[in-house]
Amino acid sequence: MTFQEARKILGLSPDEDPRPHLEEFRAARERIAEMVRTAPNETLADRYQQGLVEFDKALASIREYLETLPPSQSDTPPAPAKPAPTPPILSGIDNPQADQEETEDDEDEEEEFEEAGRKPFSGFIWLIVFLIGGAGGTFIHFKNEEAKETQRQLRLAFLERIGSQFIENRRWQEAESTFAEIESLAPGSELGKLGRRSIEAGMAEEQNQFIGYWTGQAIAELDAGRIDEAEAAARRVIERFPRELEAAAVLESIAKARSGAAREQAIIDTRKLLDERKWDEAIVSANRILAYAPDDSDAKSIIEDANAALKKQAADQAKALSLLNQAIARDKGEFDQQAFDWLREAASLDPANPEIASRLETMSSYTRTLNVPGDFATPAEALANARDRDRIVIAAKTFKGPLVINAAVDLQGAGADKTIIECPATDGCAITIGPDAKGARLAGITFRHESFLAVGSDRFSAALVRGGGATFTDCRFEDASGHGLAVIEGGEAIVNRCRFSGNGWNGAAAIGKGCFLEIRDSESIGNFEHGIESWDGASVTLVNNRCEDNSRNGIHTDNGDAPAIIEGNQLIANREFGIVLDSAGSGKISGNTARANLLGGFVIRSAAAELPVTGNTATLNEGPGLVLEKGLAPADYSDNSITKNSSPQILSGAHLSASEENAPQKSAQPPLILEGD
Repeated sequence: MTFQEARKILGLSPDEDPRPHLEEFRAARERIAEMVRTAPNETLADRYQQGLVEFDKALASIREYLETLPPSQSDTPPAPAKPAPTPPILSGIDNPQADQEETEDDEDEEEEFEEAGRKPFSGFIWLIVFLIGGAGGTFIHFKNEEAKETQRQLRLAFLERIGSQFIENRRWQEAESTFAEIESLAPGSELGKLGRRSIEAGMAEEQNQFIGYWTGQAIAELDAGRIDEAEAAARRVIERFPRELEAAAVLESIAKARSGAAREQAIIDTRKLLDERKWDEAIVSANRILAYAPDDSDAKSIIEDANAALKKQAADQAKALSLLNQAIARDKGEFDQQAFDWLREAASLDPANPEIASRLETMSSYTRTLNVPGDFATPAEALANARDRDRIVIAAKTFKGPLVINAAVDLQGAGADKTIIECPATDGCAITIGPDAKGARLAGITFRHESFLAVGSDRFSAALVRGGGATFTDCRFEDASGHGLAVIEGGEAIVNRCRFSGNGWNGAAAIGKGCFLEIRDSESIGNFEHGIESWDGASVTLVNNRCEDNSRNGIHTDNGDAPAIIEGNQLIANREFGIVLDSAGSGKISGNTARANLLGGFVIRSAAAELPVTGNTATLNEGPGLVLEKGLAPADYSDNSITKNSSPQILSGAHLSASEENAPQKSAQPPLILEGD
């Protein structure tokens, strides 16, 4: 910058000496620097800074010029000029001459003002005016268009910055308000349009993320069977986006799952009514299911079973009345075993009949009655003191076994759900009927192991008939390590209205020549092997029983030459077949129904070919309804109903072999392997 340019910037005349004004210049420079520091925004600060730079350059040029002057000239400063009066625009700047000037008349003031316009301090003042005016002095006072434009631009820059932050933080309402103000300040600007597009894209992305996450969560919960959690997740989507189709579809699936779960629970509850012999209630419950699902096959089958049970109940009541009359005719005021047996059977057939119960109590008094507790503290003590035809009445309580019966006693409990005989699985059978107990009678008692222990080959049964003879009525055999009831060594057992469940091997089993097992009107459910099994020359009579949900077959017989009579049984949902006939010398298989078994309905091997198999029904099994070993003709079994099973309905010419792997100890046959021609 030249010296003359510096003079002009500082307001000096061409021949004016700058030295008297150096202090004023330094003070002015500090004022400009203060303006830079206290600027209200960065834009004004930049402009003030540019003015300061120019001012510093001018001062530097003056100092360089002064250094070139001769010493005499530089040592003799000219007389100071009379300070110029402060221009009106700088009324806020300190001026020590102000009080003096206020006392002068108007004409002198005007003349001095014109003269001051040519003085260095006056030039500095106008420089300040220029800097403030050029940098936005009028912005401070909001009085001109340039300041307004500057303010608008600053506001736009601020709005753009915070609007972007709102979008980044997904604060859509605040972002929309911000860009609405931008559009009002700059209508049609790209900045406003870009902001709107960013908001729309961000909201769409957030919506997709929200929908994707919660819909996926709902599907995962539904797949895991957590229906309530699945519904909560899907409804979060629907509440915010009511027209979201995928979430709506998930809710439909949830509704179907709920309906299916409710239906399954209803079927379970209704079958429980069947198990509890509440036939009328079971029919009402099944009809409620059919009201919603008219074609529900399980509900229909429950009604069929309940109606059949009601029909049988009516027949049982009629028979019970007949037995009561026969017993009354023989009652001579003393114990009569035949009359007593008739009354016991009548009480089992119609337990709610008060006349039968009263007559049975009267006839029981003809024998010696031993009460536990009362006469004896435990059943074991009573049995140790009992003789043939004694009646031992056991109270409603859980007693410890094992017990052994070696007399033809009558062991009467308070009901299977009230009187319980149990022992550890390692201690033996809960009760054993010995060889001398021919004619023992047991009623209204549960026999079980304290805990299920299935280790090794020596597993004890809950009840064992070993060479003697016993009749079990209204008893339960459950949670045994081995069989629920086992008949061995030529023993005989007659079972009426009993239940076998949750046993480690078969529900009931007869093993060996000379053994006989008769089971009527009973249930064998959820055992780890077969429902009922016989082999090695044992004979069986199985009538009107229900074998369901056993891990192998409902009924399995391998009797050799011994007879097998199997009539009117229901074989339902077992994991192999309904009935497997390996061998039998005589008997008949009739009126049985095999339904919903996993591998099939009936299996007949060549060694059982002499048995007439007629009037049986196989339906809805997941394998063939009838499996015939090679050499057996399907035409010989045409008098059976084989429908709605998995194809083929009848599998003939089958090669039946047994896998020895993992075959359970004391089981007649390992699982069958079917091989067709």
